[in-house]
Amino acid sequence: MSALLWGLIALPLAVGALLTAAGRYADRAAPVVAVACATATLGLAIAAAFRHPTAEAPLLENLPVRLAVDGLSGLMVVTVAAVTTVVLVFSVGDIGHGESRARFFGLMLLFSGSMLTTVTAATLPVLMMAWEVMGATSWALIGYWWRDPARGRAANTAFLTTRATDLGLYLAAGAALASGQANTLALSELPDTADPWLSAITAGVIVAALGKSAQLPFSFWLSRAMQGPSPVSALLHSATMVVAGAYLLLRLEPLLTASGWGGPVVAWIGAATAVLLGLVAVAQNDLKQLLAASSCAQIGFMVLAAGAGAVTGGTAQLMAHAAAKSLAFLVAGVWLSTLDAKTLPALRGAARRHRTAGLAFTVSALTLAGVPPLSLWAAKDLLLAGALAQSSWLYAVGLAAGVISAAYAVKALRFVWRPAPVVDDRRPTGSEALPLVLLALACVGLAVLAVPPVREAVARVLGATTEPVPVAWEFILSGVLALIASAVVWIRGTPTMGAPWKDWLRLEPAVRRFLVRPTDRVARALAAFDDRVVDRTVDGAAHGALALARWTDRRVEKDVDGVVEGVASATRTLGRWARRPQGGQLHQYLAQAVAAFTALAIALVFVR
Repeated sequence: MSALLWGLIALPLAVGALLTAAGRYADRAAPVVAVACATATLGLAIAAAFRHPTAEAPLLENLPVRLAVDGLSGLMVVTVAAVTTVVLVFSVGDIGHGESRARFFGLMLLFSGSMLTTVTAATLPVLMMAWEVMGATSWALIGYWWRDPARGRAANTAFLTTRATDLGLYLAAGAALASGQANTLALSELPDTADPWLSAITAGVIVAALGKSAQLPFSFWLSRAMQGPSPVSALLHSATMVVAGAYLLLRLEPLLTASGWGGPVVAWIGAATAVLLGLVAVAQNDLKQLLAASSCAQIGFMVLAAGAGAVTGGTAQLMAHAAAKSLAFLVAGVWLSTLDAKTLPALRGAARRHRTAGLAFTVSALTLAGVPPLSLWAAKDLLLAGALAQSSWLYAVGLAAGVISAAYAVKALRFVWRPAPVVDDRRPTGSEALPLVLLALACVGLAVLAVPPVREAVARVLGATTEPVPVAWEFILSGVLALIASAVVWIRGTPTMGAPWKDWLRLEPAVRRFLVRPTDRVARALAAFDDRVVDRTVDGAAHGALALARWTDRRVEKDVDGVVEGVASATRTLGRWARRPQGGQLHQYLAQAVAAFTALAIALVFVR
């Protein structure tokens, strides 16, 4: 059983590392090798989801490498492996022969392998190592076209933002060790710690998860990450990196509950992100920026579910969103490569020119809009039932976020189906069209999660059979609101939004003004202090020590040499005197002994 799990994570990591190291020499074989590896990994993931294997290996004392597949991670490994496979199939046609294909496909497999390790990690050390590899490979993929300085800067912004929040995991690990109640750092042991360590662990996990999932106030980095290739956006921002934080919160939902405050904080942050970033998405005129903002908003629902204790609904949302969002990004990639356009006005009529891509995007957009009977409609109601059980206000905010989802999804749909002049352009290749069809079918097929027998089976797999379930009026209400909002936007369009909404709430300028620039000023001041005070003090101390050494050499050294030479001379003199009685003649030794005993006898007489 453990061999299955080791193979699941080792296969993409090993093949990805080999392709990346081989470089341009493996460009021709890289697509075939990568797709075959991803397909085999998907087979292993399906087997692991049914068998629930575990694996363990020594690492440090009392800190083993421990991996496990249970209900939640079983669904996740299948989702990650499936999306990776279809995205790599699409990439065969999208990443041309002139590109560094071995590096691209190798990094994609490395990224997928690190995500699979993240979702199967049973201890914090393993989770943190996979988390780090995932961040590093995401930086390399976002900056894949590294010769463009703007793309390099975008990759740096994404990496540094997530890297800063990743420190929360180190805080959590330190607090867990300090508590003395989670010495193995097993994720299952974290809820058993006591305050104040419990609160410290919870805070660290929340910060790391919110940063990785681009939730408020860290959402801005996802806007910059759109500089990467479309397949990268389809993988990173649908089922892997950006949902890793939401997955972690779903995994550690008992920790949020045990802390007392973690659940409500996470739920409201998720709800706020779903609403505010949804409005940001409505304001965008760039398709990839709209999809990026919608990713933040849709993941906000997953975060809300984790805070509300609706693990089944959050998992269903994650799976349905993975299919819908990866499909939307891939279609955006098709239009970018065939039409050389990504703004919505420039994409007028794109769905009419490319019917396969247009129909696939329609399914994706309507799924994101929450239109029944598609999958996200059912998933949202599952998680909103948990929100309603906690607070009617939280439920109302979630419903509002659902209406906003319909607005931004149908806004994009309205543009791409509007009539436009017919132009000659490249048609999507077969390797590009097949993934679109498969993902569109997944968007429709995952709607079975709303069917009670399927929903109850998923809840049993996740061990969440006591969670609230939606009743008929909740499904009807959300569906009607989504249909009304979609119809209004289709007929009247969306209102013009102000500059702050178009600029992602100006989060990045705010972070640069209130965090980056003050930190830079403090760093420069410390550097100047180091140069002008510390360095000069060290240099002065060195010069003083050198001057003292020279003075010592001139003044003290001569006296010391004289004393040493005097001691040596006296020692030599004593030695000469001591050698005189040693003549080697027996009668002289006898005379010396008699004299010595005589002197000793006289001394004893006088002492008495």
